[in-house]
Amino acid sequence: MALRGVLLLLFGVLLCVNVHGFQAVPVGGNGTLQVGYYWRTCPQAERIVKEEVAKAVFSNYGLAAGLVRLHFHDCFVKGCDGSVLIDSTSNNVAEKDAPPNNPSLRGFEVIDNAKARLESLCSGVVSCADILAFAARDSVQFSGGFPYKVPAGRKDGLISHANETISLPPPTSNLSQLTQMFANKGLSQGEMITLSGAHTIGRSHCSSFSKRLYNFSSTVSQDPSLDPIYASQLKLQCPNSNISANSTVSMDPRTPILMDTSYYSGILAHRGLFTSDQTLLSNSSTAALVQQNARNWWLFQRKFVAAIIKMGQIDVLTGSQGEIRANCRRIN
Repeated sequence: MALRGVLLLLFGVLLCVNVHGFQAVPVGGNGTLQVGYYWRTCPQAERIVKEEVAKAVFSNYGLAAGLVRLHFHDCFVKGCDGSVLIDSTSNNVAEKDAPPNNPSLRGFEVIDNAKARLESLCSGVVSCADILAFAARDSVQFSGGFPYKVPAGRKDGLISHANETISLPPPTSNLSQLTQMFANKGLSQGEMITLSGAHTIGRSHCSSFSKRLYNFSSTVSQDPSLDPIYASQLKLQCPNSNISANSTVSMDPRTPILMDTSYYSGILAHRGLFTSDQTLLSNSSTAALVQQNARNWWLFQRKFVAAIIKMGQIDVLTGSQGEIRANCRRIN
């Protein structure tokens, strides 16, 4: 109850935070992103998104993690263009229905609700890609992370194909694979480790890590890098059966709804849930960054804000590129 009270207070404070200002951020293509982009054309845009996120997260705290992950999965496939929001059709399987996204992605209805309000207020002005970036920011804040300003002006993409989700890092990735996949998006190894800290909130399906518990290799059934006590706890939640594949567990059982550094402390204790989490200890330089983040909450928060803002600029469409969708689920 005490934690719920703290989050209620946080919601109230953050709904009053002024997120506007003006600062241009050069990006690829034919334009720029800008903090306060909608200040003149739809001045209530960011407040409306924040209100919808607050309603959703207060009703279901898990949606905060869902919206942050939705933004990440959008940006890592064809850039931050809202293509992850597009529904499949009879002749196309969209990103949201690819195995890395379905059934685990969530929060689509929050974006829909914000978009509906914005269309009634200022039709054809605010892009779905920007709504998603704002919603991720608000989710970080409502989970106890630092407030930050989101450069906006993204346009919505016109294409969404399931086979392009191959660029998403799977939970089985090792350090070199993670480093390369983030480098492909212009993000450093340090930024990869920082953005992995988003795993401090949210839940995962048992199927994403069950191989570490029951079928790790031909010689050992359980991943030796996994703390045995933690492994035993996970086995209780995820029995070795097809029935448990869709069961979920907290990715950070200590503080599953708080954006803190407990995730990194868990990795140091060999309690990283995914292979892609525990692999961050694979060499001395990455292990040092994990230790740094675990020990310094303020530093981690500052680094996370910088990294997610940078991620939000991956291959964006601006200017005459793309469109402003009237409905985030389909192309105009």
